[in-house]
Formats: sequence, C-alpha cells, structure tokens
Amino acid sequence: MAEAMKDSKTRWLGQIPVDWDMARVKDCFDRKNKKANQKDPVVLSLARSGVKIRDISSNEGQLAADYTNYNPVAKDDILINPMDLVSGDNCNISRVEGVISPAYVNLRYKKGINPRFYNYYFKLQYWLGAFFAHGFGVSFDNRWTLSYETLSKYPLVLPPSDEQDKIADFLDEKCAEIDQLSEDIQNQIDILEEYKKSVITRAVTKGLNPNVKMKDSGAQWIGDIPSDWTTIPVKYCFTIENGSDPKTEDGDTPVYGSGSKSFKTCVEFKKGPTVLLGRKGTVNTPQYVEGKYWNVDTAFNTKTKGGYDLKLFYYAAQCFDYENYSTQTALPSMTQHDYYNFRLPLMPEEEQTTIVAFLDKKCNEIIESINMKRSQLQQLDIYKKSIIYEYVTGKKRVA
Repeated sequence: MAEAMKDSKTRWLGQIPVDWDMARVKDCFDRKNKKANQKDPVVLSLARSGVKIRDISSNEGQLAADYTNYNPVAKDDILINPMDLVSGDNCNISRVEGVISPAYVNLRYKKGINPRFYNYYFKLQYWLGAFFAHGFGVSFDNRWTLSYETLSKYPLVLPPSDEQDKIADFLDEKCAEIDQLSEDIQNQIDILEEYKKSVITRAVTKGLNPNVKMKDSGAQWIGDIPSDWTTIPVKYCFTIENGSDPKTEDGDTPVYGSGSKSFKTCVEFKKGPTVLLGRKGTVNTPQYVEGKYWNVDTAFNTKTKGGYDLKLFYYAAQCFDYENYSTQTALPSMTQHDYYNFRLPLMPEEEQTTIVAFLDKKCNEIIESINMKRSQLQQLDIYKKSIIYEYVTGKKRVA
C-alpha cells in the first residue's frame, strides 16, 4: 500500500509524507558566529570529502594572517559554503573540533534534530540547484552567494525525530557501501593509468624489440636505450612558444590554459597538430591537439623543427622527470629553458613511426577501459544521489 503523501508547497521537494512537517533552518539550527579567540587553534577546511584539519605550517594555499576571528567548530556542527553555489556539494558535517573561517556558515542543531540527516538534506539542495536559485551576486560565475538571511528562512522537511535517526543510519550505511565501490573502481583507474605510463615509458625509451642490445643513455629519466639510438635536447627538435592573451570570444574552440572555462579566448586561432606543455600547475600533463585551439598564458605551444615525430614527443613528454626540473610549490611551474634542455631518445624515423603506431593502439585500448570505469563511477554517483533524494524527501521510507 502506497504511503499517504501531501504537498510540501516547495517546488523542488514535491510530495512529502503526511506525518512530516515543514520548518525553516532557523527553527532547527542556531548559527554559531562568535569568535574563537584561540592563540594556537586547530584550523579546519571544508571539502567535499569532509571537514579536514589544515596543516598551516606548510604555507600551502591561502593562509590567514590571524585566526582569532575564526569560528569555533564542535563535532556534529554542519558547515555550509554560501559562496559557491555552482560546483555543488559544498557542505559537510564536522567530525573534529577546531576553528574555521567566518566566511562559512556554521550551524548547530537544536533538540530533536539529527545533524546527519540534515547534512544529506543540505547536500541535496546543492545537487538540485535549489540553493543556486536563491543566490545573488555580480554573475553566476563570480561569487554567486547565498545570504544567511535567506538561508535562515530556507525550508526544511521535518520528519519525526526517530525517523530522522533511521534515515540517517540507513543512508550512512548505504552511502558507505557505494563509496567503497567507488574507491575500488578509482583504484583500478589509478592502476590502469600507471600501466599506461609504464607502457609509454618502455616503448619511448627502450623500443619494441626486447632482445636488442642496450647502452647507457646518460639521461636519468631515460636510462638504458638501444645501442643504435642516441639522445638529443628538445631545443634541437622543437620550438616552444608562449601562450596568448585573451581578447575575443569564440565558444566553439577549445581553450588550453588557466581559467579555460571562463576565458574569452585570444587574439588569433592557432591550428594543430601541436603539443601543449604545461607552464604552471599541469606541467606533467601535456596535450596533443590536432584541430583549432586557443593557447592562453599557462601553456607552451610546441612546433617541430623536423626529424622528430610530434606524436612521439607527446608520449615522451608524459615521462619527463618533472620533479627535478619544475618549481615544486602549490602551483608547480616550468620554464622554456627547462623544457628545451630535456633530452629525448632519438631513433631512426621509421622506428619512430612504428613506436607511435604501437602506442596509439595500446593507449587507446587502455583509455577505453579507463573511460568505462569512469562511466561506472558516474553511474554510482547518480545512484547515490538518487537514494539520498528518495529517502530525505520521504519518497521512500526506511522499514
């Protein structure tokens, strides 16, 4: 027999069980907004994976000059990021004590309120875009914010206290199972990525004949090479150009570099094939581009001078020993000079073509497997969100 339902009078919630009520955030939670005034506080950060303790001694990321005005956080407080309503899932329940930036909203539950249940409920509001619909700001991409005045009046479902507990327990168990499956699949993806890199490294530096005589290349990242090969610096095979400044708009052409989702593109189209080398941040992930593209300020554009297959260089660039050359900060960077002085294994052009054909086929097979597993991750994520939606809104009931 179907459960009796009633109209929640909230569009994104729809029907709720007749024995559930509706309330507002301020009816169920108190906002903790006082200053901690702690001399050596445990500083917390809010992430999708949870509320984490920050290592402020490492000087990585944006650090505050003073933490005395940070808000104290207790276990089971719910932290909400009101400043990012676009990327989704910007809230979490804290399992640790510490302090956090007053830019976040810190909610403490009242009597009869299960914070674990409402942690799922608030996540749902991000996923549905419901918080986004109540935001304001200069633009959707620039600090689209949810004010606390709006949040305090935000509608909540209010199941009986014991049912909140049952739903929270059920979702904790079910989500843990899904998360474990997702972690296992992600581990498989990581193994496949490592396997792909090992296949590339071996083919690029050792060739395809396992019985060939070897010799020392003199380059650490290359190691031994076939005896009829040699090595050559990148600068003798390729020209590396700077990126361009954004000036004009064309939404159909891919943009490579910092802020590529929001850039208005640049002065003129470039046309591949080319290899784009990371200048900042993504220094170890070169891109092979065949069509039109914009190359903005954080990617180097590479052109061949002849004698070295461009696709082979793309594969080799995935194996460079970047840690010994790049500036190892929160945003690793490489210079043209460093790229130019990397040594490449040099073999006859016919052998270059054979290696590239082998790697194209082998890597495509591995990438196909990786993409299939990424699709599984996406399906698990959809499944997890659908379960949370169904039980948090009362469409399904815990037995």
